[in-house]
Amino acid sequence: MPKIIAMAGKGGVGKTTVTALLINYLLTTKQTPVLAVDADANANLNELLGLKVDLTIGRIRKEMKAELPPYITRDQYMEMKVHQALVEESGFDLLTMGQPDGPGCYCSANQFLAMTMDHLADNYQYLLVDNEAGMEHLSRMNLREIDLLLVVSDPSARGIMTAERIAALTEPLGVRADKKYLLVNRAPANLEPVLKAKIEQATNRSGLALGGFLPQSATLAAHELAGHSYLALDRSEPALQAAHEIFARILPGA
Repeated sequence: MPKIIAMAGKGGVGKTTVTALLINYLLTTKQTPVLAVDADANANLNELLGLKVDLTIGRIRKEMKAELPPYITRDQYMEMKVHQALVEESGFDLLTMGQPDGPGCYCSANQFLAMTMDHLADNYQYLLVDNEAGMEHLSRMNLREIDLLLVVSDPSARGIMTAERIAALTEPLGVRADKKYLLVNRAPANLEPVLKAKIEQATNRSGLALGGFLPQSATLAAHELAGHSYLALDRSEPALQAAHEIFARILPGA
């Protein structure tokens, strides 16, 4: 079974950025193959990886509402379409959830994604899940046991408080995480003492360990704006170096 790493945090804090940097690290250190699942309805992990997505789980679900060819079962059709949806790259594959069935409804698509990951999991060393905001999605995807939960925050009091609440949701949702870390993204060079105190309070109360800080980076922003892959980042980029140092320390088996 692969090691399962899931991202969590409120919207806009950089969960997808962290996922892309983690893929960069795993490829660099040859900890492959990796299956990356973009489980956010506002899917954009492919953009940070310089990839084009033509087929999503949500679209497959919609197609299956129509009449299927007579020579194939629904399970066979689903398996065939899921393999078509996989974007296969050297060292990793990408699977994208896409839009839900209707307003706020992910029930059927989540069931399909859960079944898909059951079918595919044994082929990979790591399974990465770039989540939507919150934690409920992990429960709906049947990801009840996670090796590593990375709760991402921006350097704000609201972000840190939200990270603390998200970490506390694992038990009520029936999600068990062997390790839980807080990553503070877009951190300034010098943190305000008040923010440092908020981080310390949050980690002490929630059971989150402080994974580290990813610095603000004009280079990451420029790559995203230009549509360039984070896999092509220069090794000297400070944000990439900081990410690699963190991952080397906290990843399962590190």
